[in-house]
Amino acid sequence: MANHTSSGTSTQSSKPTLMLALLPILLTLAVLGLQLFYYNDFTPHVPLAIGLAITCLLGWMQGFRWHDMEEGIYHVVRVALPSIAILMAVGMTIGVWISSGTVPVLIYYGLKLISPELFLAASMLLCAVVSLALGTSWGTVGTVGLALMGIGAGFDVPMYWTAGAVVSGAFFGDKISPLSDTTNLAPAVTDTNLFDHIRNMMPTTVPAMLIALVIYLVVGFNIIGNQSVSFEKINAIIVGLEASFELSIILLLPALLVIILALKKMPALPSLFAGVVAGALLAIFVQGQGLHDVFGFMQSGFKIDTGVSEIDSLLNRGGIQSMTWVITLVLIALGFGGALESTRSLEVIIEAVLKRARSFASLQTSATFTSVATNLVAGDPYLSIALPGRMYAPAYRGMGYSTLNLSRAIEEGGTLISPLIPWNAGGAFVITALGLGISDGNVENLLYIPLAFACWLSPVIGIAYAWLGWFSPKASQAEKQRWAEDGEGIIVSGPQSDEELVAYRATVAD
Repeated sequence: MANHTSSGTSTQSSKPTLMLALLPILLTLAVLGLQLFYYNDFTPHVPLAIGLAITCLLGWMQGFRWHDMEEGIYHVVRVALPSIAILMAVGMTIGVWISSGTVPVLIYYGLKLISPELFLAASMLLCAVVSLALGTSWGTVGTVGLALMGIGAGFDVPMYWTAGAVVSGAFFGDKISPLSDTTNLAPAVTDTNLFDHIRNMMPTTVPAMLIALVIYLVVGFNIIGNQSVSFEKINAIIVGLEASFELSIILLLPALLVIILALKKMPALPSLFAGVVAGALLAIFVQGQGLHDVFGFMQSGFKIDTGVSEIDSLLNRGGIQSMTWVITLVLIALGFGGALESTRSLEVIIEAVLKRARSFASLQTSATFTSVATNLVAGDPYLSIALPGRMYAPAYRGMGYSTLNLSRAIEEGGTLISPLIPWNAGGAFVITALGLGISDGNVENLLYIPLAFACWLSPVIGIAYAWLGWFSPKASQAEKQRWAEDGEGIIVSGPQSDEELVAYRATVAD
């Protein structure tokens, strides 16, 4: 146990100025930019760790005790433990589902049944359905998404196009699935109903998905469909899979089991582990793997040498160890976010934004961009939902707008933007699980970010609605009554007087 020391000041240290609140973020971004763009090294761990140290040093100089900052860091890190468990389960799932033949058989039938022209659109829709059923974008990306990367390689589709379609579909399903942790978190921190929250996201989600679907269809028919598909490569992949695995429809049972358990509202972690066990049994009894080998696949991933580079590069992956890069990044990024929160830096920045939000449209825009910025700086989708959700809710109540608007803003700025930031937990997982390999300097694969159309179109549409006054519900009388009874705080642009607060509660009680 560390020896906690104190600066001798009160635990209730005064808030920093706006400049001091921004300083650790700006310095961290400078170090991060040096690492990423000057040294061409796409490992953001050390810059974020330096940012954590800078934040704590500046906090200590302002009078915050180390013990309190440490507790703040650990508190936020503890929030991520379920997601870390999911990451390890997904790593095990990938290794075992490859060894069992589940991923290979998906690639095999995909190459036989899907046409190149429809591939991108079909990839998005398939990932959307699976993610909606499972309630986990990470589980979808690491299993079905991985198989689709193999099919895309067979069709000579650039990796970034396939990854863009996979991410669009997987995170769409995560956003509107009642089984998703982030979909439950957003209404929880804004005091709204889960299913009202999901319904309120449809006006932005459906158009974003339709636009993305049209783009993928146009690209499929006008670019991919017009290029000469290498049937020699496709045949080589099919023959290589047939030679390396026993392929049959029964190998889809682990995926089917996980989907059934998810539909029965089993939590994600037990559902994924059940899929691991089912995959292990198939690996042993169908593929002829030994029990000790299966344990190795769970720990270190699957290894194979088929002589077909496309198969080997795709299937040599998985295992808990493959997730350590992502897990360590999540821990450091969350520690950085916890330091910013415990030194009240994020609070000061959000309050400064709130004081300038004079209208509902500017408030909705600010809430969305605050979630995006928290994702960018703190590197974690959970913090980017929880923090703005807590800070902005009183402003919506003060303006008389339903906090359903806020829950949609933070879901879109949090869940959907997470996979588009390479050093965020979501982005790091996507890059690792899909083998995009930017750590090797292959920055071309980062093109998946603008090509994940559904992810960034949804918050753009949401902001447009706010300025147009569309799909922006006012607070219902029942909602206002609940606020008055609960004594919720009201903020419009800065603190209000007690008289104004009493008058407001009298109004909503009428």
